[in-house]
Amino acid sequence: MLRRSLRTLRRLPFTAPAASDAVADHSFWSSQVEVIAYWCNKHNTRDFSTSNKVTSGRLYQQKELKSTLAVKLLNLEDSKEVVYNTLDAWVAFEQDFPLASLKQALTALEKEEQWHRTVQVIKWMLSKGQGTTMRTYEQLVCALEKDNRAEEAHRIWQKKIAHDLQPVPWRFCHLMLAIYYRNNMLDRLVKLFKELEACGRKPPSKDIIRKVEDAYEMLGLQEEKKTLLDKYKDLYNKTSRNDRKKGSKSKNTETNKTDG
Repeated sequence: MLRRSLRTLRRLPFTAPAASDAVADHSFWSSQVEVIAYWCNKHNTRDFSTSNKVTSGRLYQQKELKSTLAVKLLNLEDSKEVVYNTLDAWVAFEQDFPLASLKQALTALEKEEQWHRTVQVIKWMLSKGQGTTMRTYEQLVCALEKDNRAEEAHRIWQKKIAHDLQPVPWRFCHLMLAIYYRNNMLDRLVKLFKELEACGRKPPSKDIIRKVEDAYEMLGLQEEKKTLLDKYKDLYNKTSRNDRKKGSKSKNTETNKTDG
C-alpha cells in the first residue's frame, strides 16, 4: 500500500509555489496529502479476497458433477459390467465415498422410473460396503418389484431383513406385505404377518389388516379371518387415511354435481 502511495505521489504534477510564500506552500502540500489519503481510503475498502469466488466455483462444480453422473447413468447401455465400470471410474477420483451424490443420482433414476438401472446402482454401492442401511434395502426391494423381480425382492428380504423383525420400520414391513399381496404370494404374506405378531408388533393401519383379511379369504382360511377381524375390530373400524381421501373425493364429486 505504501509503495502504491509513493508511486501515486511521483505521478502527481509538481508545481510548488515560491519558497517565500509560506501560506501558498502549506496549501500546496495539504492538497497533495488529501489526494493521497483519499486514494488510500478508497483502495482499503476494496475486497481483493477470492474466497467467495472459490467457494461458489466449488459448489457449482459439485452440482455439475452430480447432474453429470445422473445423466451418464441414464444414458448407459443396459449392461451390468458397463454400469459397474462407469461407477468405479467415477468414484476413483473421490477422496471419500460420495454417498450423497450417489443418492441424488438414484433419486433421478427413480423419477425417470429406471428401476433396472436403480437396482444395478444400489447393488454396486452395497458391493463397496456403502449405504448398508435399512432404507437402502427398502429402496432395493421396492425397485426389484417394480422391475418385475418380486421373487428376488423376497430373497433379499429373507437374507438381509427377516432374521430380526423387531427394529424393521412398519413402512418397510408394509411394503413387503404389499409386494406379497400384489404378486399373489399369499402364504408368504400370512407367514410374515404372523411373525410380526409374534414379535409383539401391532399393525398401525387398517390397510394392513385388509390385505391379511383378503389373503385369508382367498386361501379359504375362514376361521383365521374371523379371529383376525375380532382381534383388530377397533383398528378395522377406525377411519384410515385412504378412507378420508375417498370420502373427500366423494364429497367433491357430489358438490360438482349439485353445482352443475
